[in-house]
Amino acid sequence: MSITQNEDSLYLRSNYAKYAGKFVPYAPETFKAFSEFNKLAMQEGSLSARFKELIAIAVAHATGCPYCIDIHVTTGHKLQLTKEELFEAIAVSALVKGYSAFYHGINTLNALQENPRDELYSRSSLPLLEQFENINEQLYTSLLEFRHQVLQGQRVSRKEKAIIAVAISHITDCPYSIEFSTQLAKEEGATIAEIAETVLVATALKAGSALAHRINTYSAFVREDEKSQ
Repeated sequence: MSITQNEDSLYLRSNYAKYAGKFVPYAPETFKAFSEFNKLAMQEGSLSARFKELIAIAVAHATGCPYCIDIHVTTGHKLQLTKEELFEAIAVSALVKGYSAFYHGINTLNALQENPRDELYSRSSLPLLEQFENINEQLYTSLLEFRHQVLQGQRVSRKEKAIIAVAISHITDCPYSIEFSTQLAKEEGATIAEIAETVLVATALKAGSALAHRINTYSAFVREDEKSQ
């Protein structure tokens, strides 16, 4: 039997509406609790609801969840987020996710030592990254320039970009990224209340990404049963 394009596809926009509620009857209180948490995390507070959607979109690009991207970009469009703002937020997401990998180069340099340090993460280790400049100055400089360009204030301000960076650093789980982005956000004038709300938006999106993939789980579980009907 030949497989149609829809049967072969693991992601269809229409699948969200088709399958999103299927698991709810099996854990109604838990689904309700998450829905309430998500609503609270995204509501107006120290950060505007509009800016929280921009953070959510950036985070969705870091998690790579297509359902999350679709839902939050649609919501952001209703809140009149522009393509320019979206692209700048996506660029911050790309920067922090990529820079987290770059920061882990410190662990690479440590592993290459004759007597590697037992401590794998320390603020004092950050200058070790400069060793990469001697290895490939052009590549090293281009990374620094990329960071400089992305974090410049344009349609999205420097402060807002720094706050978005805090959110993405909580997706990458890189302590160096968390350290850098939090300090940068503070320098740009972010308050502790704004940072707290940012962490909660990141949490909602990271958990929401896992939850959104229940669509694939349910589809995989019932596929053969549906074919036999």
